[in-house]
Amino acid sequence: MRILLTEDDPALADVLTRACKQEGCSVDWVSDGVAADLALTTESYDALLLDLGLPRMDGLEVLRRLRKRGNRLPVMILTARDAIADRVAGLDCGADDYLSKPFAVAELQARLRALLRRHHGGATSARLELGKLSFDTTTQQVFVEGREVGFSSREREVLSMLLHRAGKVISKQALTTSISSWEMDIGSNAVEVYIHRLRKKLEPEGISIRTVRGLGYLIEASDGGTE
Repeated sequence: MRILLTEDDPALADVLTRACKQEGCSVDWVSDGVAADLALTTESYDALLLDLGLPRMDGLEVLRRLRKRGNRLPVMILTARDAIADRVAGLDCGADDYLSKPFAVAELQARLRALLRRHHGGATSARLELGKLSFDTTTQQVFVEGREVGFSSREREVLSMLLHRAGKVISKQALTTSISSWEMDIGSNAVEVYIHRLRKKLEPEGISIRTVRGLGYLIEASDGGTE
């Protein structure tokens, strides 16, 4: 599952990103309303976690525009605005759930699971598949034709982001941001290191990661040879 997180506090955004990843979700983070509106018009998501007090465009306006386009994406508002009038306004604008800050991470995760179940027909799929490869995002296990293949936590994080956009280019910066959420001290060549390790393990299994010059990386099923 792919989540769009809108939050202007970087420290809180990091906590929320980790919480969503623990639920097997891939997370895109934006810190202002204009960026959120753009992402929602150009990308596909399974849920939106929406702060209301965003720079450049208020969260309620982001929600109004989303619903005006006929997009029924499940939306959970996360905000410090806890007055009854604020809750009513958010729900009337089309939010599916409303959680006031501060909140427990466990409650957020439980509400997110319930939100995804309601909107995606019961149990949500936690499996990403490409060719002979299968990645269970709940258990963080990777299998090739039923045989488990070992990866480090950061290798799995990069692989998860690539698989969520299989057949599409993902930028080096997006991958770097994902890795950096694990620890702040990340070298500039970290992405190349993990891509190299993934290629060594995946190419013999018919999965290739192509470098698209000037744009980023693309994962796809191949015939088992090098790219």
